[in-house]
Amino acid sequence: MKALTWHGKKDVRVSNVEDPRIVLPTDAIIQVTSSAICGSDLHIYHGFVSAMEKGDILGHEFAGRVIEVGSEVSRVKVGDRVVIPFTISCGSCEQCSQKNFSLCTKSNPNGDDLCKLMGFPTAGLYGYSHMYGGFSGGQAEFVRVPFVDVGAIVLPEEISEEHALFLSDIFPTGYMAAENCNIQPGQTVAVWGCGAVGQFAIRSAFLLGAEKVIAIDRFPERLKMAAEAGATTLDYTNLDDVPATIRELTGGRGPDACIDAVGMESHAMTPDAVLDEVLQALKLETDRPHVLRQAIKACRPGGVISIPGVFVGILDNFPLGVAFGKGLTFKMGQTHVQRYSEGLLDLIVKGKIDPRFVITHRIALEGVPEAYETFSKKEDAAIKFVIEPKGQIVPKEATAS
Repeated sequence: MKALTWHGKKDVRVSNVEDPRIVLPTDAIIQVTSSAICGSDLHIYHGFVSAMEKGDILGHEFAGRVIEVGSEVSRVKVGDRVVIPFTISCGSCEQCSQKNFSLCTKSNPNGDDLCKLMGFPTAGLYGYSHMYGGFSGGQAEFVRVPFVDVGAIVLPEEISEEHALFLSDIFPTGYMAAENCNIQPGQTVAVWGCGAVGQFAIRSAFLLGAEKVIAIDRFPERLKMAAEAGATTLDYTNLDDVPATIRELTGGRGPDACIDAVGMESHAMTPDAVLDEVLQALKLETDRPHVLRQAIKACRPGGVISIPGVFVGILDNFPLGVAFGKGLTFKMGQTHVQRYSEGLLDLIVKGKIDPRFVITHRIALEGVPEAYETFSKKEDAAIKFVIEPKGQIVPKEATAS
């Protein structure tokens, strides 16, 4: 089969690789009909994610049709159209039983390696390094899906795979980011970063009762999309002091919650951001937390900082004393996708949201390397690339393993 493979910093290629196979009786094989490039894939592309190996297959947002299942698969059937959460979860461990699916203790075969870094294992992830299990990703023609009965979102006939594709990650990620804000009626939420996750966080904040959402970015196409959702938009490149401007917009009170939908690669020309670039280049810190600093400063006392943007390691110049003094609550982490699947799918089926609004580009698998470069440089008004692999779907017989 063809798949998008990693070969080093800014080096991704479409390669011919072995087809996946059933390994465990709880596995399934999916033929991918729709996948996407996520902003967090760029962290791998830029070389900031460790434990990558040449030839690793990338991608964690994908949907398709089941063509093969293992002997212990009971809920999912050959021929089902499914969306697969990016978090691989067993469904039976203590964390999964509490619906903390991204903290699954059993799905990551390399959990011992993660323990050395974090003290505990967490869930395996598709296409996101051997630290998270080394699972092949979905920017491919076929994918092996472990624990398919736990993870797969089986789609009703009235919606397409593309309609539901973003249930794999960015829609529930934006929704969980907003839910973590504990939004009360009439409150204000500020969202840094109007990429795909930020766009879903904005819409989710309104769905959960926010009266006002302030969206901060620098790209006109992203700010326009945010404004179309009802957000008040700020181009930070035109502002001397973003937190001060936000205070003015909130009558001096500050937002009740702030969402950092940017994460480890935030950009700015302020002194702290320039220093972050230097420290990251010298490997004295792994993540650039400029946006997180702004959010902490802007948030009202007693407010919430929600972090859906990916961080992978060590921060410098982190204003913990400011957060302590203001009594801020932090909520963060990989998304518990399966917790939200049913409710968000219902919103799509009922027409309350069409997640396709965020798509700006549709490409074939062969065009993915060029798309990574375009996305990395923020060119061509790119917000979301959807990949449409070619090939006729030919279901196989269900197999026992």
